[in-house]
Amino acid sequence: MEYSIRQLAALAGVSTRTLRYYDEIHLLKPARVNEAGYRYYGEKEVALLQQILFYRERDLGLEVISKILAQPNFDIERALYEHLKALQRQQAHISSLIQIVELTIADLKGEGYMSDDMKFQVFKEKLVKEQEKTYGEEARNKYGDEEVDASQQKILGLSKADYERFQELEEEVFRQLKAAVKAGVSPESEEGKRIVMLHKNWLGYTWKEYSAQAHKGLAAIYTADSRFQEYYDREQKGCAEFLIKAVEFWAGK
Repeated sequence: MEYSIRQLAALAGVSTRTLRYYDEIHLLKPARVNEAGYRYYGEKEVALLQQILFYRERDLGLEVISKILAQPNFDIERALYEHLKALQRQQAHISSLIQIVELTIADLKGEGYMSDDMKFQVFKEKLVKEQEKTYGEEARNKYGDEEVDASQQKILGLSKADYERFQELEEEVFRQLKAAVKAGVSPESEEGKRIVMLHKNWLGYTWKEYSAQAHKGLAAIYTADSRFQEYYDREQKGCAEFLIKAVEFWAGK
């Protein structure tokens, strides 16, 4: 079956402007354009649009989606199973949040009891969701679902004290990175080694098992990831590059 741009927009619940934009950026080209300039879409384009919308629901950017769809080995069936797993994780996350909110309300009303550890669960859930959104795709491709899921469960299982220490370590890594970059020291210096050890300890709160190879692998993922650079360079430019080089040199030594 063939759809005009208006028909497809109505079918998918998007605007014709969106479909035109997808065409402009070569994300979704129409099957054909007639002499009058009207776009028409076939079954292949309908299937690809569904994939695009699934990825958008998972908060992936258009640039990332375009790279995924452009892969020579892209397989729709495999992608659907990936969407299913992602949505199931999201469903579990939302169910957990609902439960925490309900328990908090009951605690405030004096109708139940909620420990401090349980109250912190909300923030740990948020952290897991943010990490999944930002790095989940790359991490799962490199390490597999089992490793990533185990890491997320470890975060969710942190006690109040461990969670607070986890946050303190992250801030300490930031603080020492900024100081090292401002001082102009080398990533191969003792300061670089100290930062890598702090980063290693920080990772220990989330990883099932630490290995220098995995630590260097993480740095490799981050090397070409602009989101990582923005994250570490948000207060001092050069922090991301310093950390990557320091991990590459010191991890495992």
